[in-house]
Amino acid sequence: MNLPNKITLSRIILIPILMIFMLAPLPLGTVSIGNELLPVSHIIGALLFIIAALTDWIDGYLARKYELVTTMGKFLDPLADKLLVSAALISLVEIGFAAAWMVIVIIAREFAVTGLRLVASGEGEVLAASQLGKIKTTVQMIAIAALLLHDQPFLSFGFPLGGIMLWLAVFFTLLSGWDYFYKNRFILLKSK
Repeated sequence: MNLPNKITLSRIILIPILMIFMLAPLPLGTVSIGNELLPVSHIIGALLFIIAALTDWIDGYLARKYELVTTMGKFLDPLADKLLVSAALISLVEIGFAAAWMVIVIIAREFAVTGLRLVASGEGEVLAASQLGKIKTTVQMIAIAALLLHDQPFLSFGFPLGGIMLWLAVFFTLLSGWDYFYKNRFILLKSK
């Protein structure tokens, strides 16, 4: 197993640890940020999420730079992204910082695209991520990080960055999903 794939696996391993910090009642105290008391466990969870999100960029960069792109990496990388984003978004619904319908839209798109990729794989096709998909992922990661921090560090600027970015994430989720299916509709037509 090469280094980029090990980094991708580390992202998957961080997910249950992130969930523990976000959802378990850990007696770590609170920190005052702005006009709200943030649980220290949520700050740690947010930092773990940010680290995990950065590994997505690092593993891709290393795989391309050193020509270490593998079939395993093509499978693991999007899986790790989907698991990380889903776990974080579900945590945000549980702690009351994201609307369930928004999270359902985002996760449903991920299932749909994964299903299309499986159909394509059965037809001998490999579907690469689109530019819109990459924008979607970036916007989701920013939204999630800000919301995991209860949007507090950004309220001093007068606007809730996490909430705004989550709306943008839903927009790019729908747009990139439509684009992905439209551009790859031949796969579905071919598999009938």
